[in-house]
This record gives sequence, C-alpha cells and structure tokens, in this order.
Amino acid sequence: MNAFSDDRSGGDGPHPISRGEGDAIPPARYDIHILHALRRIVRGMDIHSQRLRLTHEITAPQLVCLVAIVTDGPISIKQIAARVSLSPSTVVGVLDRLEGKGLIMRLRDMRDRRVVNVTATPTGIQLVGQGPSPLHEGLATALKSLPEIEQAAIALSLQRIVDLMDTRSIGGPPDEHTGGR
Repeated sequence: MNAFSDDRSGGDGPHPISRGEGDAIPPARYDIHILHALRRIVRGMDIHSQRLRLTHEITAPQLVCLVAIVTDGPISIKQIAARVSLSPSTVVGVLDRLEGKGLIMRLRDMRDRRVVNVTATPTGIQLVGQGPSPLHEGLATALKSLPEIEQAAIALSLQRIVDLMDTRSIGGPPDEHTGGR
C-alpha cells in the first residue's frame, strides 16, 4: 500500500487519491493532486501573511527578507533576492516598506558605490529576535513533532518539486504577440 492508497477500496487495482472532499483523482492524475496541494499551501501561506500583517504589521515576505538581513547582513539586494527566492525588483519593494517602518537601512558600499548594502536597525533585530515566525506556528510545531527522517523526506520532496519546476527556466509571462515563443 502506498501513501495514496486507501484500504477501503478492497481491490488490487489502482487506488484513487481522495482530496478529502469526496472527489477522487485516479492515480494517473497525480499532477492534478500535486497542483491542488500546492494551491492549498500557497493559500495557507497567504492567509498567514495577512495575519502577520494584521497582528504584527509585517507580511511574511517582509519578515523573511528581514530575517535574511539580520542573519547575513550587511547584505546586498542581489544576495537577499537569491537567499529568499524573490526577484530583485520584488525585494526592492519589500525593502522600501521595511525601511519605511524603520526596520532596515540601506547604505552604499564604500568600495563600489553602485552596490547598496542593507543592514537591520536595532528595531529590526529586536523584531526578528522576539517576533513571529514567517512559517505558520501550527505547521512549525507539527513539523518539529515529526521524526527527523519524516521532516527530511518532506524537505527533500519539496526541493524535488522545485527542481522539477526549474523556475529559472520558466521566465516571465508569455509575450502576448508571440504566445511566449
């Protein structure tokens, strides 16, 4: 029996995957099951980010960037983007909001004035040290309660999905005139 099988089927043939809503997906459609799971994960992350915004006046992407700055700073915008898997242009917008809240400062590199390094303010450092987790607390607690081998399996499976997607080759939206060609 595999992780997607259901001992209620009684047969030896392919087992459907239940999404918990009464709908079953044939095993040949694992892609659809994975898509639905990813959408639920993204939705959960969005909800957590909005809760962070309402309760702590910071969103999850802002908090993730701030953690990277506190951990690795002073750090360049390009390095932040690579560390948190966001585009540099998105990071600039996030940094604008963090700077407006007094959580970071941008400083020009003295050796190369084209480079802007980002450092956390004492308030930013305090928020990271005492503030909320960018990961939903319930999920973080549940993950910690799993055996290490299961935590590793989840991490490896998610990394494998990222590798399979190869997001670097996806690029931006298709060009409307060429249909992306």
